[in-house]
Amino acid sequence: MAENRNIEKPMEAKRFAALAEAYGGALHRWPPAEQAAATLFAESAEGRAVLERAGRLDAMLDRHRVATPRPALHGAIVGAAATRLRQGRRRRLWWLGFGLAGIGLAGAVAGLGLVTVVTPDISSDHYVMDANATSFGDAGPDASPTEEDL
Repeated sequence: MAENRNIEKPMEAKRFAALAEAYGGALHRWPPAEQAAATLFAESAEGRAVLERAGRLDAMLDRHRVATPRPALHGAIVGAAATRLRQGRRRRLWWLGFGLAGIGLAGAVAGLGLVTVVTPDISSDHYVMDANATSFGDAGPDASPTEEDL
């Protein structure tokens, strides 16, 4: 009966035991790729013994029930979690503000580095007036400078 099944590679006892430990004694819970070979191995005496042990563990786990937490304890846990979330948000906002201030400062420094100072080609002593001079002379303000002025 087992000989007519199409199985590429027979399952080894070590692999069967590892899968039984991981997925339990019910073969329908096992990975589909492993089920055909596992079903064939389960017909052996060793396979039945492994599945029996796994089945007993499954039955114990199925009977175990976790008591519901007391309402006061549940409220304290949820309250503590909410407080931590609020503190985390504040901390993240503080770091965000710090980061934005740093970016602004970096932009200001970069902007100052790009500023160039333009100086005229005329020497600065051209603009110095003589203390005794009260006007631009006879020529008037529109006159062009002479060689003496330069």
